[in-house]
Amino acid sequence: MTADVAALRAEVTRICLALPEATTRLSHGADAFQAGGKKMFAYFVDNHHGSGITAVLVKTTGPDEQEMLIESDPALYYRPPYIGGWGWVGVRVDPDGWDGGKPDWEHVAERIRHSYRLTAPRRLAELV
Repeated sequence: MTADVAALRAEVTRICLALPEATTRLSHGADAFQAGGKKMFAYFVDNHHGSGITAVLVKTTGPDEQEMLIESDPALYYRPPYIGGWGWVGVRVDPDGWDGGKPDWEHVAERIRHSYRLTAPRRLAELV
């Protein structure tokens, strides 16, 4: 892992673990973040299956929201393998996903919070 990827991973981890009762574990080779120790709300992936992409994978409300995001900015959003069919979307955090080459961390954090609210137990989702 390069220093740049380590910094991206650290920032995604910081955002995710700032949410109420969020935890992390390794799942299928990726950092996975759980709401209340139960359901996954985000994954950090780097070059997954040779994609060349560094991203955070987050839940959407479903295929309509997923498609709207991808159509609105295909350089930033993509349908990730495996979980994309379940309404998840990839949000690139690598330089190729952003004008100027630097992620808008508030935008990334809002997508992560949205995913958390969709996934977390009600009592936790209401805190965000």
